Amino acid sequence: RTISWSRTELLCAGAVFVVAMLLYTITLAPTVTLVDSGELIVAAQGLGVAHPPGFPLWVMLAHLASLAPFGNVAARINFSSAVFAALACAMVTLVVAELLITACCFGAPKRTSKAARHSKKKPDDSTGDGFLIFAPAVGAGLLMTFSRTLWFYATITEVYALNALLILVVFFLVLRWRRRIFEARKHADATVTTYDAWIYAAAFVFGLAMGVHHVTVALTLPAIAAVVYTMQGLRFYTSRRLLYAALISFGALVAVYAYLPLAAAHAPVMNWGNPRSLQEIWWHITGRQYRVFFSFSPTTMGAQFTEFCRMALREFGFPWLPVTPLLALAGFASAYKHDRTPFWFLLLIIIADLGYSLSYEIAEDKDAYYLPAFISIAIAAGFGIRWLIGVATTRTAPVGKPYVAGAVAIVLTAATAFAANWPFNNRRHYFIADDYVQNLFSTIAPDGLLLTQDWQVVSPMFYAQEIEQRRRDVKVVDINLLRRSWYFAYLKHTHPDLIDRSREKIDPYVELLEQWERDPESFARNQELTQRISMAFLEMVRAMVRNEIKVAPVYMTNEVLSADKTNGYLTQWIPQTYQLVPQGLVFNLATDQSFHDSPDPHLRTRGLADATLRSASDDVVRLKVLPAYTRMLVNRGRYLALFNQQQRAIAAFKKALTLDPNLAAAQQGLAESTARLQNP
Repeated sequence: RTISWSRTELLCAGAVFVVAMLLYTITLAPTVTLVDSGELIVAAQGLGVAHPPGFPLWVMLAHLASLAPFGNVAARINFSSAVFAALACAMVTLVVAELLITACCFGAPKRTSKAARHSKKKPDDSTGDGFLIFAPAVGAGLLMTFSRTLWFYATITEVYALNALLILVVFFLVLRWRRRIFEARKHADATVTTYDAWIYAAAFVFGLAMGVHHVTVALTLPAIAAVVYTMQGLRFYTSRRLLYAALISFGALVAVYAYLPLAAAHAPVMNWGNPRSLQEIWWHITGRQYRVFFSFSPTTMGAQFTEFCRMALREFGFPWLPVTPLLALAGFASAYKHDRTPFWFLLLIIIADLGYSLSYEIAEDKDAYYLPAFISIAIAAGFGIRWLIGVATTRTAPVGKPYVAGAVAIVLTAATAFAANWPFNNRRHYFIADDYVQNLFSTIAPDGLLLTQDWQVVSPMFYAQEIEQRRRDVKVVDINLLRRSWYFAYLKHTHPDLIDRSREKIDPYVELLEQWERDPESFARNQELTQRISMAFLEMVRAMVRNEIKVAPVYMTNEVLSADKTNGYLTQWIPQTYQLVPQGLVFNLATDQSFHDSPDPHLRTRGLADATLRSASDDVVRLKVLPAYTRMLVNRGRYLALFNQQQRAIAAFKKALTLDPNLAAAQQGLAESTARLQNP
């Protein structure tokens, strides 16, 4: 009977895939988005090297997607994310079906109540058993479809949809192997190694998955090992089968990551880290540059756990209506009572995921690191739906009541998740990144230099300049990336004149930078070396500004003024040397202190404050992009007010208030300019 159910499994998974694919296509972002989207598209389109760990498998698949004959390059790669995510939702359905088929057909017989023993339901009622299996499986798949995080990454260019898909494929293969072992035991077949092809296939996919986002993939290994142990004990781990599986997985991993030096060798436009030597490849794969974000402080981890709980409550619906979390708790309890393997499998995924992620302090895509935990919650909710159906199945229950209970549970959880997450994940009118870039371009003069530390500027600029070939004359320099030697090769490729004009200061700094990259500990131990590289960095940036301002205007974004321990000297030198003239979303660095007039900016702000898009409080739009607009509008108003241009200052302050009605600085500036205008 389990074999005959395979077709039903596929039909249920196919139905979930169709629903997810339609939803993600309708809500797909039409162009480049924020965070890493622009950089990743450039890497994929040119078969380059993305930021650590490089995501080689994703880059190759996204490159194929970029060749599709429809839309712009960003839309094509965004669509590939939709396909990966829809397949992941289908795989959730298959995973839950495998777990429940195994529990129903091969689990230990349970004690039944007197009412159940006298029930007219036949023990071999395959229809009832089928509903107990496939209704929860479909419910879990739909729940994952409408979840906040996966839906988010299904509509943009990112690696996490493919990552979730491959993790779930590994789960399915391991659980299918588990079911085949049970079948062999039931039929007294001692040759259980016949089914090891499933575990070897899982090992192969695991190795491939390590070529996407290896951290979250590796975190699932304890849970997978636990499933294998429950089936084979130590026999598997002391046999050659473990060695074969490890070799297959390692071979797939090496094959995927061999892409990095091959890609770097042809010097692509995006060649992050230039990983050609074994040491550079290792640095890139292990993400050495991100180790500074780890913190094992109890205070930090406690705050991160609080943030995770907040995300988990909103993941599958409204935080004030925790239907899915409650069903997941019921599912965990049911699994613990009836089949301990799924219980420990799901719990170990969550524990391992949190054990790593709570110590990693990043903000912009932290929710993606919790995807394994969210997947486990969705699967557990499937068990919860099964438990609810079981509760409704009694001797005195009206005919069809279990079906009603199952349908209500599925519709309620799916509808709640859909209603809660649609406003935040509908990106069909998402032009925030594109408008951000265009607003910057509209202000910058031909051949102008733009200094910035804002990745929300740099990443979509990569896409606009390299893929769409817009305003390639603008010399965009990321001050943070100037601390990576590979970035100078990019600047030399895109703006050779900029490098040539400041070569006298660039070459000595790059020499010190490469020395630091090889041995950062030597700089940490030697204060003199640290001082030398800091001063060389400052002298290089000074040379760039001084040399470029002779050719064309120089601009900078507002956050460059935020002093920190690495840029303190720079943030002091710029305002002491130049007048900062607010123009649009940037400051123009003027060499004198007179009034510099410029046309009032006409900023495109689609989605920022027009109610077409909603952003959560922790979204990068709310945290970085919106403040960039409002701060520069306030700066513009203050500058105009300083030179007695009160009417224009009032217009700037009002524009800031249309974007953020509660902005105190704009309210104050508006009141002061209005008072001065009324009482000159």
